[in-house]
Amino acid sequence: MILVAALLAMLAAYLVGSLSFAVLISRVMGLADPRSYGSRNPGATNVLRSGNRAAAVLTLALDALKGYVPVLLCLVYGPRYGLGDTAAAFVGLAAFLGHLWPVFFRFQGGKGVATAAGVLMALNPWLGLATLATWLIIAAFFRYSSLASVVAAVFAPFYQALIWGLEPGILALIGMSLLLVWRHEGNIRKLIAGTESKLGQKAPSGHAVPHPPAHSANSAHGHGKHRKGHH
Repeated sequence: MILVAALLAMLAAYLVGSLSFAVLISRVMGLADPRSYGSRNPGATNVLRSGNRAAAVLTLALDALKGYVPVLLCLVYGPRYGLGDTAAAFVGLAAFLGHLWPVFFRFQGGKGVATAAGVLMALNPWLGLATLATWLIIAAFFRYSSLASVVAAVFAPFYQALIWGLEPGILALIGMSLLLVWRHEGNIRKLIAGTESKLGQKAPSGHAVPHPPAHSANSAHGHGKHRKGHH
């Protein structure tokens, strides 16, 4: 019964994690698909390259919440089904995996930084804050979101082990950490080559942010003719 409850909770968390808010928010706000420009990563940092800060902030908040909420619900309601902190950690891992490989978006997901942060904040707010502080320090000094994310991902399991001890749930943290570093492989190569984009930097030339077409080609020509007639 406990195993069934754990698997159902993980499945639900995976489905929640599969909601790609970078893509959804961009659609609602009339922006280009974040998978079509910049790093082509459906995440807040790439959405910021579109120049729309509100969209980036919303993406960041919702991506974090989809990691936070499933874990919190498991911690609050899980004990009545025999689920404890370890189960909650793996529920968080499931939500994280949903972001990386979303079933609703052809398994083309992001890197999971915000979702992982939400998971950590729900599991242990102090661990989440320590990891967030690490990210902020590295980002402030070097201005590279990818570098800050990799460093924070590596430090998170160590914080857990050194301060709060080795608990079974740390395996989920190690899994998220390794996957985060792996998902940033391309960024690490760019960092070494000195071609990585800095925080807030728009898509480089050759990778300009495309604008979603508002009209078909025919209607565009029609509008052009009307404009010529008016001027």
